[in-house]
Amino acid sequence: MSYVIGVDLGTSAVKTVLVNRSGEVLFESSQPYPLHQPKAGYSEQNPEDWVEQTLVSLRKLMEMSNISAEEVAGLSFSGQMHGLVLLDKDGHVLRPAILWNDTRTTAECRLIEETLGTDLLQIAKNRALEGFTLPKILWVQKHEPEIMEQAAVFLLPKDYVRYRLTGDFAMDYSDAAGTLLLDIASKSWSQTIAEAFSLPLSLCPRLVESFEEVGTLLPEIAEASKLTANTKVFAGGADNACGAIGAGILNEGQTMSSIGTSGVVLAYEERKELDFEGKVHFFNHGEKDAFYIMGVTLAAGYSLTWFKDTFAKDLSFDELLSGIDAIPAGSKGLLFTPYLVGERTPHPDANIRASFIGVDAGHSLAHFGRAVLEGITFSLRESIDIIRESGKTINEVVSIGGGAKNETWLQMQADIFNSRIVKLESEQGPAMGAAMLAAYGCGWFDSLQACAAAFIRPAKTYEPNPETAAVYNELFALYQKIYGQTRELNEKLAQYR
Repeated sequence: MSYVIGVDLGTSAVKTVLVNRSGEVLFESSQPYPLHQPKAGYSEQNPEDWVEQTLVSLRKLMEMSNISAEEVAGLSFSGQMHGLVLLDKDGHVLRPAILWNDTRTTAECRLIEETLGTDLLQIAKNRALEGFTLPKILWVQKHEPEIMEQAAVFLLPKDYVRYRLTGDFAMDYSDAAGTLLLDIASKSWSQTIAEAFSLPLSLCPRLVESFEEVGTLLPEIAEASKLTANTKVFAGGADNACGAIGAGILNEGQTMSSIGTSGVVLAYEERKELDFEGKVHFFNHGEKDAFYIMGVTLAAGYSLTWFKDTFAKDLSFDELLSGIDAIPAGSKGLLFTPYLVGERTPHPDANIRASFIGVDAGHSLAHFGRAVLEGITFSLRESIDIIRESGKTINEVVSIGGGAKNETWLQMQADIFNSRIVKLESEQGPAMGAAMLAAYGCGWFDSLQACAAAFIRPAKTYEPNPETAAVYNELFALYQKIYGQTRELNEKLAQYR
């Protein structure tokens, strides 16, 4: 058998990739599905849409490739984190899934913190934020008690799709880590947390490793997807964990910067006793008995999209950024903070908002464009510094996503992070990570590290310029002052929004 498939279940679409034994992505297919926002702050999806479009995407992938279904050894998943899918005892969905970007659960977050106190960070290693799964469960418990009474198990998005494909209930550690119900260090569901909120542990599914085989395709699923019923299915992982695998972040000292709608800095970690006091996320990796540290900028690529759509709607991104290489570091005294929708790391603040500081009559569109990129990268630098403060050395960062598509931005990352930046030859992100889990699970390689060595190839590196890095260090110190000096003002302005 010569191929594996990676399935990446995102927020707006599902992507499938067909990968050969050399790590080449031969074909890919993507299918969108709708997002429902019935009220302000609500974000929901119909889990059946995920299943239907995953099957369509798999079928199209097989039709495009024109390979024999028997040649596909297995498939695995990457999935959007935190989303709550509640099922009854017969495995039927009880209500629409509440997604990671749903913000209705602020009261439940405060309840979790008040009830658990220091136990929360000691056990779950993360603060209670609206995006996590436990606050969503508690919201249903309070506002839809009749639904909660019927609930027999909860799953996360990719786990529901996998259940429908195989008939098996399970959740991998990397995704379970984002629920606030997992004891991160012991890799077990926390009875302490569950009992504190009168939740039976039976609500939590079986825990498995990301590369663990959990079944094969049901006959009707095999027919609908154009695959065989013997196709092996592996558990998969959270999108960020799979993104790390797909970027080769599988050894101590390796770090990744991923800029999509949000921005992520992620570092591989072996020490489970670390305590970051909730300043960054600490989750289980898709690699066995490993972890990762993660900082998040909520509006990274989104800041650039917002800027283009607001001030340069008729320009392409390439046109918008065409002149920024001629603008000196610091954009002639113009600073941007990317707090368009609040912030996550190191400021978990829903009310803070973005700003341009130092606007001058001499600034052009190119100055503003560069300032936006610098502000996004400064925000990611805050996560880099927190990780460095833990004793970790960061001399090299793999850059993926939108931040890896522009030469000037790649060099900017090198200068602001004061680290070598690596751009990959073929970047498929979480979908590649899912395919690698399937390849390893199928026994193609002795380890995920060996798989990464065969599948992932660097294309180009960017070294920091010492003089520019020194300028950015001074500007970064000014950037860090903006949050504290504008927080009170933003709180007062919130009443007018």
